[in-house]
Amino acid sequence: MTYIVNENCIKCKYTDCVEVCPVDCFYEGENLLVIHPDECIDCGVCEPECPVEAILPDTEPGAEDWVEHNRKYAEEWPNITRMIEHSEDAASFEGVENKFEKYFSEKEITIEIIRTVYLEKKISPEDYDKVKLLGEKI
Repeated sequence: MTYIVNENCIKCKYTDCVEVCPVDCFYEGENLLVIHPDECIDCGVCEPECPVEAILPDTEPGAEDWVEHNRKYAEEWPNITRMIEHSEDAASFEGVENKFEKYFSEKEITIEIIRTVYLEKKISPEDYDKVKLLGEKI
């Protein structure tokens, strides 16, 4: 068994779950997190941390398709290992139906996105400088 992230995360992307994960198996896209199913140790500590109930065991009805979705994007997107601030409008997307069809983005989080977030004053100058110096995706 593994845990998956479903469409409830889209455009909310709270990262409380990332902070408690003992194996750092979360990966970050532009507007969604995913769990790498081969890295998840099935401890379950992330599930109750998600305020939008986007994390479920793969044994839940409807979760089967999300396992492959999580696997695909975990292999493409960068790993995220610490909690970050969610977007100011995250609460307005809680409970919205059909978020996958309406809002899903295959884009990974990149320096260009981080630059935009920095310009909107959502990350500190220090964090921006760290990303800029790395010259790579985070």
